[in-house]
This record gives sequence, C-alpha cells and structure tokens, in this order.
Amino acid sequence: MIDRVCDIFLTAVLIVLGILCFFCLIRSLKGPRLADRIVAVNMIGTMTMMSIAVLTVKLKEGVLADVALIYAMISFLAVVVVAKVYLGVHREKLEMENKNHEEKRGEK
Repeated sequence: MIDRVCDIFLTAVLIVLGILCFFCLIRSLKGPRLADRIVAVNMIGTMTMMSIAVLTVKLKEGVLADVALIYAMISFLAVVVVAKVYLGVHREKLEMENKNHEEKRGEK
C-alpha cells in the first residue's frame, strides 16, 4: 500500500517538474532580457537534476544519483561561462557608448 502511494507521489512530482520546465522554456525563449533567459536556463538545469534524483528513488537505481551530480556540475559550469560571456559583451557595449559620448562631446 505505502509503495503504491510513494510511486504515485513520485510520478506526480515528475509531472509537476515537467510542467515547470516547460514554463521555464517559455521564459528562456521570450525574455525580455538576457539575464531572465540565463536564469530560466539555469532553472531548467536544476529541475532536470531534480527529475533525475526523483527517478533515482523511483527506479531504485543508485547510478542515477551519480548522473545527477555530474549534470549539476556541468550545468553550473555552463551558467558560469554564459554569464562570463554576457559580462564581457556588456562591458564592451558600455565602453563603446562611453567612447561615442566622448567623441560627441569633443565635437561640440
């Protein structure tokens, strides 16, 4: 009896995580800013890791826990790299704006 309830609960958790991943996918495509997209992709990675952890319990496969940990490290590194690239682009954009502003001020 308790096994059946636990199985139903874990299935419901997987369904809810799938729906939440779908909403995060919409946010990552829609935006409006790049920061929103980065956070949404990070959330998708986190929920995928949680789904793998739930499957570890549901299927009673300990190997999946290792997969979830490796996925967490890869997801973390991906977000750090994307944020680093975004900051570099943002700095270049600010430098270009400052340079254009100084050129306009020098013309006057």
